[in-house]
Amino acid sequence: MEWIALIMFGALCVALLAGYPVALTLAGVSLAFAAGGLVFGVFDSQLLDAFVNRIYGIMTNTTLIAVPLFVFMGVILERSRIAEGLLESLAKLWGHIPGGLALAVIAVGALMAASTGIVGATVVTMGLISLPTMLNRGYKPTLATGVIASTGTLGQIIPPSIALVLLGDVLSTAYQQSQLRQGIYNPETISVGDLFIGAIIPGLILVASYMLFVVAYAWFNPQSAPKVETEEHVNTRTLIGSLIPPLVLMMLVLGSILTGAATPTEAAGVGAIGALVLTAIRKQLSTDLVGDACRQSAKITAMVFLILIGASMFSLVFRGYGGEELISEVFQSLPGGVMGAIFVVMLVVFILGFVLDFIEITFVVVPLLAPVLLGMGVDPLWLGIALAINLQTSFLTPPFGFALFYLRGVTPESVPTSAIYRGVVPFIMLQLVVLCLLALFPELATYLPELFKQ
Repeated sequence: MEWIALIMFGALCVALLAGYPVALTLAGVSLAFAAGGLVFGVFDSQLLDAFVNRIYGIMTNTTLIAVPLFVFMGVILERSRIAEGLLESLAKLWGHIPGGLALAVIAVGALMAASTGIVGATVVTMGLISLPTMLNRGYKPTLATGVIASTGTLGQIIPPSIALVLLGDVLSTAYQQSQLRQGIYNPETISVGDLFIGAIIPGLILVASYMLFVVAYAWFNPQSAPKVETEEHVNTRTLIGSLIPPLVLMMLVLGSILTGAATPTEAAGVGAIGALVLTAIRKQLSTDLVGDACRQSAKITAMVFLILIGASMFSLVFRGYGGEELISEVFQSLPGGVMGAIFVVMLVVFILGFVLDFIEITFVVVPLLAPVLLGMGVDPLWLGIALAINLQTSFLTPPFGFALFYLRGVTPESVPTSAIYRGVVPFIMLQLVVLCLLALFPELATYLPELFKQ
């Protein structure tokens, strides 16, 4: 019945492209194919009994509590306007060198990514506060939009990232199942904290590569990234006051995880309280701000969990039709062995990133493809970081990259969409280079987690 599984996946893709809600589409397609299978006697109804246990497992999964807490932290920081003060200070500090304003945008965007972990929020925020300034200062639109879009997607890889929280939970389950199938009844586990630690080096390499590109570009094209002529001097106290809050919050969250003082879920609680404290210190905390943040967090969290429930139903029915065995057979027969299978998975995820958000890919695609790779001996930590960078790249790639749509929504009409598309191309190439480096040197993702376990 494997061909039914393929038809089911095709029907899902068609329904999603038609614009139907993701969560309801996942559940609706699954139930339709399950009902058809029951009518024709080709689907085991007892498989549906496991759905209740899956729902209970989602409800009792403490790791996923980190999602609403990190979302709340990100929304609070976005509303507190911390990024604006920091960008203004760094622009004055580096503005006297060509490309200095772009370097400031990258630095602030990286800190925003590490503080909020939400790609859309970072892209929109940086677009609103930095794009008008860059254009008014004579920056070439392609460079300005490329820097903002690419920097905004760093929230996909720099911890604490919502994507890493969800990937960590899915990969942990897939890794344990893979070991059990191999007869390992005392399976090893990976955690969201491991992924956070493993993402530090690749994330820093990405930030450094962006900055090096801007420096080189400004060196050869100073008229496209001019100096910011200003008579204002940087107030050291103001700079420190702008820089300290996001750094302190980042160290509180990551530091508590690295030292083992807190789990990622507990660290998310620390981050949420820390964001409130920082906002209160800036005298911007109000009941309206907190209420809006709570509503936004509830909406995003409800969307995530509804998609997770629909994806659980889909994967259950897909496996019931033998889809998982079919995928395993196809991957085992690919030329190139493990590397061939990794290449195909990365290509599939990259292409799906054009039309699906990372939440759908994490909950629908990763549970189907990851167990096969893990069963072939691929390191789960490396796989998680590689998938995160891959998704980050696909979100930047024209014409369907999500980051491009976010930025287009806050870009003046005087800047054509083609300028945005051209602007992100160098940064896509840089991300592909980092992905290749990760393939050649897996230690970039695995060294730190192993070090902290000793």
